[in-house]
Order: sequence, then C-alpha cells, then structure tokens
Amino acid sequence: MPSRAGRSIIETGGPEHGLGVYVHWPFCLSKCPYCDFNSHVRDSVDQRRWQDALLGELDHFASETAGRPVTSVFFGGGTPSLMAPQVVAALLERIDSRWRLDPAAEITLEANPTSAEAARFADFRAAGVNRLSLGVQALDDKALAFLGRRHSAAEALDAVALARRHFPRFSFDLIYARPGQTLAAWRRELVRALEEDAEHLSLYQLTIEAGTAFHAAWRRGELVPPEAAQAADHFEATQEVMAAAGLPGYEISNHARPGAESRHNLTYWRYGDYLGIGPGGHGRLTLGSMKVATRQHRAPEAWLAMAERSGHGTRVRNELGRPERLVELTMMGLRLAEGVARATFQRELAADPEEVFAKKQLGALRQAGYLELDAAGLRATAAGRQRLDAVLGRLLSDGPCGLS
Repeated sequence: MPSRAGRSIIETGGPEHGLGVYVHWPFCLSKCPYCDFNSHVRDSVDQRRWQDALLGELDHFASETAGRPVTSVFFGGGTPSLMAPQVVAALLERIDSRWRLDPAAEITLEANPTSAEAARFADFRAAGVNRLSLGVQALDDKALAFLGRRHSAAEALDAVALARRHFPRFSFDLIYARPGQTLAAWRRELVRALEEDAEHLSLYQLTIEAGTAFHAAWRRGELVPPEAAQAADHFEATQEVMAAAGLPGYEISNHARPGAESRHNLTYWRYGDYLGIGPGGHGRLTLGSMKVATRQHRAPEAWLAMAERSGHGTRVRNELGRPERLVELTMMGLRLAEGVARATFQRELAADPEEVFAKKQLGALRQAGYLELDAAGLRATAAGRQRLDAVLGRLLSDGPCGLS
C-alpha cells in the first residue's frame, strides 16, 4: 500500500478529480437515545462474511469509476472500531487495487472510547488508518449517562491520549445544548476539550430526532430541550471560544486548525464525487454529463443478502436533474464558511448563482445580511449560518430560475 504521509491532495469534483469512499459499518454495542443513524445492535457478526460482501460492492462500483484517484476513505457507522482491523486492511487493499489511493489520502475511522476498542488503535493504524474520529460526546459523567454512552469521562480522555499517540491526525465529537446545561458549564467543557490539543473538533447541538428514544421521551414530556434562544447562545459561545483558540468554524458544526479540516467531509460539502458502500450508504457520481445518486439497502441483513446474491446492495439509483443538483449543492455548500464557489455552480449547472436563484429572494437575503455574493461565490454570513434552515427555505422557496 502506498505511503500516505504527503500533504498534497487532489481536489474532488468531476470525473477528472478525486473520489471519496464511505464504508458503513452498521453495528453498535448499544443504541444511543439521541441517535437516528443507521445503527443496529446484534449479538454476533460474521466479520469474514461482511468483509467479502463489502469487497464485492467495492468491485461493483469500481467497474464504472476505475482510474480515478481515491482522495479519502471514511469508515463510519454504527461503530466501525468494532470491525476487525484485518477487515479494514482488506478493504483498503482492495480500494488501492481497484482505484488508486492518493499518496496523501485521508483515511478516517470512527471509534468509541471504550477501553476494549482503544486497545486496538495500534492495529487500526497498522491497517492504514491515519485519522481517528472519537465519539466522546461529553466530558462529564452525568452527561454521558444521560446520552447513553458506555464510557466515562476519564476513559474518553485516555482514548484521546491513545489516539494522539498512534495517529498523525485525530478529532473528537461533543454534544452541547443538553437539557440543564448552563452556558458557563459548556464554556468550561470546551476549554477542557481544547487542552487535549486536537486539530479538529466536531461540536453538535443536541437535536431531538424522530424515531429516537429521546423523541419518545420528549413526546411524553420527560425531556425538555433548551429554548431556541438558549441554544443560540450556546452556538455563539462555541464560535467565540473556538475562534479564539485558533480552531474557527469552517462548517456549522466543525472546527479545525487551518489545514486540518476533514478532507472527506469537504468532498460532501463541496459537492464532489463519492461512493457509499455498505448498508444505507449514499453516493454521488459524475458519469459523463450525468450526476447519479445511489443509495444502498438500509437494513443490514437485507443488504448483506442482496450483496451476496448480486454483488451489490443498491436499492436506489437515480439521475439527478439540474434542479435537484442546485438544491443539493446549495444545502451542502452553504454549511461551509467558504460557501459555494462559482466554479461549482459552473461545473454542475453551467450557470452562475445570479442566474439560478430567484432574484427577489437572493436580493432580500443579501440585504438582510444573511448571504454574501461576490466573484468567489455565494456564502452565508455568520448570522446566516446560525439560522441556515430558514435561509435555505427562503432562498429555494421560489424554486430555481431557468432550470429544467
């Protein structure tokens, strides 16, 4: 496998550019009450069987995208640190043989900071992983219990220390705006997190998602999330503390030192091309003049049976029209502080932003101070990113102009 110590990276985009690969491992030891991801608890998992099915799906997609350099691989879940390290190694070997791993490819694996998984960090590094993303979620034992996490704050910090020892790059997640969490307590938690000297922190506001245990508790009146104004105060404090520490928010929920941004996630937000492998995986591929959306079967056992029978578990494969492409690139790109480049509008739509949005809506949002438009492209201001759902609803409400 080629060395991945270099710093140069091929940009993602159309077929002449790089490709991201997302591999979904859907299994967890337990289901967190806030989680609406495609994650499942099973008594046992036949890792060799899953390895073979995932390898087969890689082969399937390689048949139409061969020759493109892979700039990033992301093992997500679920809990990918429950994978056997040899499964990770086999998948990376197959990706390198079917495409070509760029020498500077970012290879991320999500992990939970339990002691049993942390002990395997060295094996994951040897398998080729060069960036670890730790699901810490809180640095307070009471909060961790509320969030349904299986680790303590001390175990989380031990895992962070181990990640720092074994991986050249690492990140960890925290959840804020928890019920009863004061602004002062969140500031203290952020300061403590910054003491760990991570190059990247993902900081998510707690949301109550339909179908989760928290949603059921909320409906019963047993869980009361903070008021919108309180959550907004937490968001503003997050931006302030992180910017002062040299990790500005390059995306609504993600903060990094300059140059340490998640390259794989930037592929999504910049509307580049990526494959989604495994149960529920989503992909976007530029094939000639087409943009194709793929979605794999969500249920693990159904995906596995289909992959073993047909070589892949694709449930949906659609060509995206120009209106759909406009909506997607706008919703993804405006999450970034850099916004959506004019080059992206031109690449995907052969048009500039002034041509594809209703002028009345675009003008009103600029006048209100929520959007900026210049020679570089279209971006949301800090105020616009704080209320991005409302901004997007207004911007896209009249539909795109001149697209069919």
